[in-house]
Amino acid sequence: MAIATRPARSRSSSKPLVVQFPPLRPHQRVLYEARQRFNVWVCHRRFGKTVLALYSLIDAAFQNRLHAPRYGYVAPLYRQAKHIAWDLLKHLVAPIPGTKLNEAELRADLRGGARIQLFGADNPDSLRGGYFDGVVLDEYAQMRPRVWAEAVRPMLADRAGWATFIGTPMGHNDFHTLYTQAQALDGWHTALYRASETGIVSNAELASARQTMSPEQYAQEFECSFESALVGAYYAEALATAESERRLARTPWEPQHQVHTAWDLGVSDATAIWFLQPVGRMLHAIDYIEASDHGLEWYVKALQAKPYIYGRHYFPHDIAARDFSGSGKSRLEMAESLGLKPAVVVPRGTPAEGIQAVRTLFPRFRIDPEQCHEGLQALKNYRRKWRADTKTWTDQPLHDWASHGADALRTFAMGYADAPGVFVPPASLPRLVNVPSGQSWLA
Repeated sequence: MAIATRPARSRSSSKPLVVQFPPLRPHQRVLYEARQRFNVWVCHRRFGKTVLALYSLIDAAFQNRLHAPRYGYVAPLYRQAKHIAWDLLKHLVAPIPGTKLNEAELRADLRGGARIQLFGADNPDSLRGGYFDGVVLDEYAQMRPRVWAEAVRPMLADRAGWATFIGTPMGHNDFHTLYTQAQALDGWHTALYRASETGIVSNAELASARQTMSPEQYAQEFECSFESALVGAYYAEALATAESERRLARTPWEPQHQVHTAWDLGVSDATAIWFLQPVGRMLHAIDYIEASDHGLEWYVKALQAKPYIYGRHYFPHDIAARDFSGSGKSRLEMAESLGLKPAVVVPRGTPAEGIQAVRTLFPRFRIDPEQCHEGLQALKNYRRKWRADTKTWTDQPLHDWASHGADALRTFAMGYADAPGVFVPPASLPRLVNVPSGQSWLA
């Protein structure tokens, strides 16, 4: 295949460099030629998605005549980007004269000022501040929802950059929503390739895979089925029941009731907070926030900016032991000094105990799918670890972006006590209150 032989879109007509690479497979070539500004490609395992993605990035880097073109490859985790794509990218750009590689930053600088760099979506805030002329989001189904809307999409605006989403399904999550919506949008290209249709994986190999995979696993990984429940998901049944009972629906804040918060505290990763309002015997999840790289004061201000009258603040056990900022105080002491009272420190339990506590409480949850979108996606994607060597599920949860929202709700479920007389906060304790001007303070 010859890279950069087509005229560049919105670029000058200078003659592009031509570099020879091995030919693409027929199905890869179809997608390569059909590209639009935005693309959503659902492809089975071993289709060659990552190869196609890197070819597209190199092609665009050669064609771009703007100053300092920037292209990105984003995987769910930074270590995944390094493991999956770095060696391949180095191999593909090795024949190109003048290429410089930066191992520390996982980037290839091409002659003429173009740069291709690998990133991880595990810290969306680390993507902010730069720009992309083009970007590929690989295994998008495994990324937290705000990666695209809040971090990547704004980076394309000033240079009218392009984006391609690739991966296999993981139930009805944001990847499914994007794929469905894109089919009706101008300037978007969608495609879905099943292993039974492409012939890339032999029939004998597919038959062998069926023998060692569950029907749901096989349908998801090789037949690109969005309809299979996320394999290994802890709350799939509870969420399906909530959906059928219309408890995943608009859930307005009711000012006459207090709002509890439930936390999962991060140091080097995200902090997640659920806002839960008891209404009768129901527990209304009315709001959710998640962010990274902020001190405790930032989250307190985020709570103050909301109009809620707060009840209890549920924290995991480690709030009492770990220093949040090197001040010498525990997080609990800092939280209380900032007004997060009454604080409930939930004793440590096993993951299995916490997951069962959430399942027990789930029939009482009503969750707002818009205000709690990222938290709801976390619950949908919270799943067991899979051991590839033994082909078995472990008893431990997979720790990824979905863990934060799921762990915060687990903290609440293990600590919540709503029986009459169990917990009556003293009237003298400070709480966050709403004032007519719309601002809040500690009173």
